[in-house]
Amino acid sequence: MRKRKMAVTSMDKAIAELAARTNHRTLATWAADCAERALPWFETVYPQDDRPRQAIEATRLWAQTGVFKMADVRGTALASHAAARAVEEDDAARSAARAAGQAMATAHVGAHAIAAAIYAATAVRDASLPSDADAATLEERNWQYHHLLELIDDSPE
Repeated sequence: MRKRKMAVTSMDKAIAELAARTNHRTLATWAADCAERALPWFETVYPQDDRPRQAIEATRLWAQTGVFKMADVRGTALASHAAARAVEEDDAARSAARAAGQAMATAHVGAHAIAAAIYAATAVRDASLPSDADAATLEERNWQYHHLLELIDDSPE
């Protein structure tokens, strides 16, 4: 049986509902954190390609400063997605690069944070043994949910 394109878990609805009540900068921080957890799967295979890492770093900078230049946001996000397209056979690496691109896109539209988290969970699924994939994905989504709760509690807004 062919695996689903994106990871799907029982936590998806709860995460989406929580994210909908979260401020934009907190979502960006969360998206960067989710993407960074998946990043080793990309960087191990493509150590010379720093486009996904640059996207995560730029996301964190935006979350801290609020300085927004659409050309920079778009260029950095699209560069990370280009890195994902360059991945040949490694689904986990591809999803990790997409997570970073979606994290950067969160600066433009907060809903991209959900996509960053889903791509990160998809990277976890794809890096796992098939027999462990569902449990590993659910564990990642649980971490994402609880991490977002922590960030909300720590948020000044």
